[in-house]
Amino acid sequence: MTELKVWTQWSDLKVPAGVTLLSPANFPLDTSDLSQVDFYVPTYMTGAKGLSYVSKMNNLKVLQMPNAGYEDALAHLRPGLTLCNATGVHDASTAELAVGLAIASRRGFPEFLKDQFDGVWNHRRFPALSDSKVGIVGFGSIGKEIAKKLSVFDVTITAFTQSGRDGSLTVDQLDAHLPQFDIVILILPLTDSSRHMFDAARLSKMKDGALLVNMARGPVVVTDALVSELNSRRIFAALDVTDPEPLPEGHPLWKAPNLLLVPHVGGNTEAFEPRGRALVESQLALLASGKPLEHVVAQG
Repeated sequence: MTELKVWTQWSDLKVPAGVTLLSPANFPLDTSDLSQVDFYVPTYMTGAKGLSYVSKMNNLKVLQMPNAGYEDALAHLRPGLTLCNATGVHDASTAELAVGLAIASRRGFPEFLKDQFDGVWNHRRFPALSDSKVGIVGFGSIGKEIAKKLSVFDVTITAFTQSGRDGSLTVDQLDAHLPQFDIVILILPLTDSSRHMFDAARLSKMKDGALLVNMARGPVVVTDALVSELNSRRIFAALDVTDPEPLPEGHPLWKAPNLLLVPHVGGNTEAFEPRGRALVESQLALLASGKPLEHVVAQG
């Protein structure tokens, strides 16, 4: 293997012979010659800023995303460039948050927190996660991990995918089942077919009192339609993602009732560091041995 220059946020990765490791410590992106970079891993959670450097990496061969989602990177594809995502890296943390949001919303945590801040002892009954019927829309590695974590509760799970793989139902069967679900968890990629999947018509099919948990991408749900449903107090929502994002000051979602909102933190836990490092080290070992990369999602 010829010399490979790899830029990541980590300066101390274990890399094979023939790999030169670049990082913010020795190769700041704003002041360095980016045409030297062959393999680029944008710093986690830098979004569009991290991807903007790709346009100056004229000799880039591999763009390794630190996220499972990669739709924002597709615009940077060009001939000779391989795009990989981080399948598996965020499964545990994202699934953990999905289950946490479901429990918190069903058991009334937002209301109890408000009571705590107000100094009010208000004993009341909320639904349980147990005995719920749960629909999981998207059944990739994170969707499967959510189902695994939910399996310790007394719930009935129905999964949906475009292809109907792995025992799931096809998405075209979703509407027929929506009125039965107590909880609907979205964990599918943002594509042309999933954008605005949950519009006013589909949201209206959810049963009264049902919970929508969006762990996917904000535009999978039509925000105005969701705000309208929440303001009517007919359904509940727990969102890790929004559209727009970040949610601007004064947006109607901030004050919408029946909503639990967190700022896109699904994968951003301390579990990311060891998993992210291991992924990059594994990919570089594959390159060094002449083997195909894993998690290739697109070729320029």
